[in-house]
Amino acid sequence: MENKRKKFLSGGLGQLTIPLIAIAILVIFNLIRDPGFFGIGISHNNDGNAVLSGNIITIINGASELAILAMGMTIVTAACGGQDISVGAAAAIAGSVFVKVLKSGSSISVGTVLLAFAFSCVVAMIFGAFNGSLVAIFRIQPMIATLILYTCGRSIAYWINGGATPTVDSSIIKAIGGFIPGIPVPTPVFIVLLMAILFKLLFRFTSLELFTQSVGINGAAARLNGINPTLIKLVSFIILGVCVSVSGCIGVSRLGLINHETLLLDIEMDAILAVAIGGNNLGGGKFRISGSIIGAYVIQMLTITLYAMKVPSTDVKAYKAIVIILLVVIGSPVVKARFSKLMARISENWKKATVKGAEE
Repeated sequence: MENKRKKFLSGGLGQLTIPLIAIAILVIFNLIRDPGFFGIGISHNNDGNAVLSGNIITIINGASELAILAMGMTIVTAACGGQDISVGAAAAIAGSVFVKVLKSGSSISVGTVLLAFAFSCVVAMIFGAFNGSLVAIFRIQPMIATLILYTCGRSIAYWINGGATPTVDSSIIKAIGGFIPGIPVPTPVFIVLLMAILFKLLFRFTSLELFTQSVGINGAAARLNGINPTLIKLVSFIILGVCVSVSGCIGVSRLGLINHETLLLDIEMDAILAVAIGGNNLGGGKFRISGSIIGAYVIQMLTITLYAMKVPSTDVKAYKAIVIILLVVIGSPVVKARFSKLMARISENWKKATVKGAEE
């Protein structure tokens, strides 16, 4: 037990400590402000199905796209030491392709939806590979490289459907973006869980996690050990492309249409913040997917809390920025190191006091 305590103190705060503390603070604050804030009830949706409702359901449901993007962003950050700021625009492209394929047929069946998702996924992976090539092959800083798609991505999405915002009227699409009949939990929640399981299996049965961390820590040393940094960086962007496609398709399914201007607008900033709040090093290296997922729910809970406090929508981003800055600063290596020294000093003084008391 003592060894574990020393390891904790010497290594600083655990990676998940900051996001978990943030969740705890928000929970306590909301319970004090409104004891019924986290109450879960049962209501009926427009189709007459009984579904779960309440702020907690809104939080875990609303954060679905962000949580999925945060998973992919974590891999890119770990491998490249930089972030992809084009994920929102790329999601608009993937969503436009998704709708384009759906509207090409006379009816929408399960097979059509799967085909549409496959096409959107391939397109998102191609754009991910494009970004990855600029970073891995031409060695352009990730944020600068992805600025290209960030700038023109939504225009490309606009062209795909000829400038229109076609609607998709299908019970299957409604089920993907809302609820499956007979299941009271929102479908996007299950999609997040599925993506998390797929990442877990990927890391369990491949060496991708180790290779990604090795490249992020020291690419030259990784190359000397037989790891191809260029390939790993490309793979990380392609994986992010899959996450982009899934998020884009969920966004389209929620609305039942594609709006290239507003679909997942500004979500790239929240995805980067989710990675940071999750305790991951934005300079690359060691990472933890679960931290980023928790970070996404922290951001969504903060957003819902602000809305519940009647904060105007125009001011929400400013309040979020203040809170997130505090969380990021508290989780910074400098603060962690100083906290560790403080805890070590307290522990040492406690030991001396204990020994002195025993002698007396």
